[in-house]
Amino acid sequence: MKDTFKHQGLRQQLVNIIKNKGITDNAVLKAIGKIPRHLFMDSSFLDHAYQDKAFPIAANQTISQPYTVAFQTELLQIKKGDKILEIGTGSGYQTAVLCELGAKVYSIERQNELFKKTSKFLPKLGYRAKKLIFGDGYIGLEEEAPFDGIIVTAGAPFVPKPLLSQLKIGGRLVIPVGDDVQVMTMFTRKGPKSFEQEEFGEFRFVPLLEDKN
Repeated sequence: MKDTFKHQGLRQQLVNIIKNKGITDNAVLKAIGKIPRHLFMDSSFLDHAYQDKAFPIAANQTISQPYTVAFQTELLQIKKGDKILEIGTGSGYQTAVLCELGAKVYSIERQNELFKKTSKFLPKLGYRAKKLIFGDGYIGLEEEAPFDGIIVTAGAPFVPKPLLSQLKIGGRLVIPVGDDVQVMTMFTRKGPKSFEQEEFGEFRFVPLLEDKN
């Protein structure tokens, strides 16, 4: 698990790339600059670790494009100590970014292979989520609600109702909605029954799978 000066240099270049694409939140940029993304990928992909691209990982999933991670994280406007629910732990890279920002992270993954791998791997890097859960992201995590923010890291064909109901008043749900191409959508809870919805352009994600078990 090496993190060399070369890796650190490549990370700073990556930070500049996403800055030029419009990410302005310094805490988010700092997190991207600090987290060794190459360790979240197979070593054969080392050259690709600091390009601003999504990349395949186990179980037919991907590690999201750094810009996308930064974009979704910036929308959440995380403050230290915020309680954040992540749907789709995946490689754990987004989880690490959330931890780096001081969030209390609860993360759900439905691919057992990824869940096992990431549960072991994140603590080795010093990132400890409050809870990593193997389960169905569509139903959220009722017993830990309400959340300051919920982030969905896979394309959802529709917005799962339980996720909206598990937000605090003032809380934000950031979710890519759509089938082939997704529109990054943010719901801010304004009251018990009222939500404000904003859209932020098109992105591409692997699909959010509903638990068929």
